[in-house]
Amino acid sequence: MSVKILEILEQIKSLNVNETSQLVKQIEATFNVDISTPKFLQIDKRDEDETQPQIQTEFDVLLVSVPAEKKIALLKVIRTVTGLGLKEAKDFVESLPQVVQTGMNQEAAEILKQQLEEAGAVVSLR
Repeated sequence: MSVKILEILEQIKSLNVNETSQLVKQIEATFNVDISTPKFLQIDKRDEDETQPQIQTEFDVLLVSVPAEKKIALLKVIRTVTGLGLKEAKDFVESLPQVVQTGMNQEAAEILKQQLEEAGAVVSLR
């Protein structure tokens, strides 16, 4: 970068917000430019969002809570699903909320959610 450009940048850095705003307006007027975001880009982005709704393809199964009387039944399911040992599964269930599995397709996530709910847990999909 040239010394001249560096000097100009230093001068711009010393301006307050009002002075900077006035400078931008003056540059736009002098050089006949518009530095705001082009409106056609915003319209294109909005149109793209409306025509292609986001479809979630991967789900995380989140174990939210477990009633105390259902912990043993849930431990069995957690051990089966995650492959954890007894102590790890117990620690897992006692430190809720916890993600049981991530990146599952919708069908598998629904099946796992149903298994956990049958064991008495409160589960949500994200």
